[in-house]
Amino acid sequence: MDSTQKIPKNIFSLSVKNVLIVIVIGACSALVIVMLALSAFHVAYKGRIFPGLNVAGINVGGLTPTDAALKIDQVHRQSPSMLTVNYLSQPIQLDPALLGIAVDPVACAVDAFAFGRSSNPIRWVAEQLLIFLPSIDIAPTYIFDQAIAVDYLQRIKAFYDQPMVDASISVDGTLVQTTTPQTGSSLEIPESLKAIQESIQSPFHNDVQLHVEILEPDRIEIEGAAASTQKFLQRDFVITTPNDHDRAAAQWTIAPETLAQMLTFEKNGDQETKVLTPKLREDWTMNLLLSIAQEIDRNPQNSRFIFNDDTRELDLLLSAKDGAAVDPHQSLLNIQQALQAGNSTAELKIDVLPPEVPDDAAALDLGITELVQAESSYFFGSDQARIQNIEKAANEFHGLLVPPGETFSMADAMGDITLDNGYAEALIIFNGKTIEGIGGGVCQVSTTLFRTAFFAGFPITERHPHAYRVSYYEKTASNQRDANLAGLDATVFIPLVDLKFINDTPHWLLMETYINKPANRLTWKFYSTRKNQEVLWTTTGPTNIIEPQEPIYQLNSDLSSGEIDQVDWEAKGAEITVIRTVIRDDSAHLEDRFYTKYEPWRAVYEYGPGTEGIPPKTDN
Repeated sequence: MDSTQKIPKNIFSLSVKNVLIVIVIGACSALVIVMLALSAFHVAYKGRIFPGLNVAGINVGGLTPTDAALKIDQVHRQSPSMLTVNYLSQPIQLDPALLGIAVDPVACAVDAFAFGRSSNPIRWVAEQLLIFLPSIDIAPTYIFDQAIAVDYLQRIKAFYDQPMVDASISVDGTLVQTTTPQTGSSLEIPESLKAIQESIQSPFHNDVQLHVEILEPDRIEIEGAAASTQKFLQRDFVITTPNDHDRAAAQWTIAPETLAQMLTFEKNGDQETKVLTPKLREDWTMNLLLSIAQEIDRNPQNSRFIFNDDTRELDLLLSAKDGAAVDPHQSLLNIQQALQAGNSTAELKIDVLPPEVPDDAAALDLGITELVQAESSYFFGSDQARIQNIEKAANEFHGLLVPPGETFSMADAMGDITLDNGYAEALIIFNGKTIEGIGGGVCQVSTTLFRTAFFAGFPITERHPHAYRVSYYEKTASNQRDANLAGLDATVFIPLVDLKFINDTPHWLLMETYINKPANRLTWKFYSTRKNQEVLWTTTGPTNIIEPQEPIYQLNSDLSSGEIDQVDWEAKGAEITVIRTVIRDDSAHLEDRFYTKYEPWRAVYEYGPGTEGIPPKTDN
């Protein structure tokens, strides 16, 4: 008989099920117990932060959010934590408040109170497992005022930034000195703000590495330029005019001490390596060139001619002359190139300005075909000095050409009235007196020119009368005085007071002047092409006559006793209006009027000391 006893399968299965049931019941019971315990724990800390919670190292467990906020604020005020920011390798410890960083106690308390009370099931379960730990640290919440941070970063930047310095060359006196390069640094404030914000948002609250840009200087080769510049400053620099048979050679010397002040250096080269090139400062050099140009520049001079009344051609009187003009920009380039080549001389660039009318100009080509106007004035009674001035001034215009459409200026054509230019001292009207002055008598020339332009029908754009009636300008060929000539005078005081008229024709105008000393006559001729015109004029003659005051007698200690000299002559005051109408091609082309007011002028006498009866007694 078999002694082995078999256990039925259903009995084994029943036992496993029972075990599982027991386990499930036990687990559920344990869960119920845990839930009851958690409920009791939550009830016990209702309205309070769970124990063991720390914010920034401050224990706030068991406190209400309000009390926790007060405690956090109080601790941070009493013992603020320091923040380290790094400028490159330089650590800077500072109160976070300087960067606008402050703990938000209310937000920190709210975050602490919310720990273990999350509405998220997964997070809630995770936090329930942690609340029974002895200590839990919660990252604090910060307030970050970027405006305050920017202000303080600017102060850090101002203190720690270093300028980048390129290698350079300077000149002390005439001694050339070099500067070694230096790496610079520059705090980048926007990037540094981001770094601060990221740091305070990090749970580890690391030190802040400020963003600093490294400024690398250019690689510049300066030794060669320094050596060549020092050599350059050991001698004068000379600017010369080009060789020109029509111009005397000239030069301008710049001493090393002046050159040193004009020097500057310019970087040139590729991205890898640059070189310093010496140059003269353009503003200084250009001012020097403009000053030189005032000495060299001259306008071209047209040929001067006499119209041959027989052949009706032009006879050459004076040959034309080229003008000259310094080209400042090309001259500057020549100087800079000489300097860079190590040369001590440079040549100016001077442009030749050809005259508009050459020596072989034909009368017909210029539209000069006939005499169009001639006027004369008379200088009876003039002394030799006055006649010399009249002759000298008139000769300035003899053979002169006026282009079509040009405004002719007597002052521009005459140049300076000086003793060196051949003028003498004679009587002039100046500052309300008739006195000796250089060029007395030039107004005889300007008056004659005015009348010639007036009766030729040219527009007069500037004319000034004399202060009082001058007898010279009312004289006729018979040495009589014609009152109708009053108001047809013109004074000049170069360069302030001028006489101008416009050649309003399409033809050139040739002027000729002639002095006839025996006849005391100055004649001015205009040659061109006659216009189909007629010049009509009227004059009021002297009106509103004002008698001059009694003569003045002045003591002159240089005169002998009994000697009397008259130094000014009386003239009646008057007003005159001259009206001119130019009829051209049967219609009124131009109408203008010239108003003149002459002041009454008293006679002036000078007498020597002790002269009897002078000054004469006047009746009361």
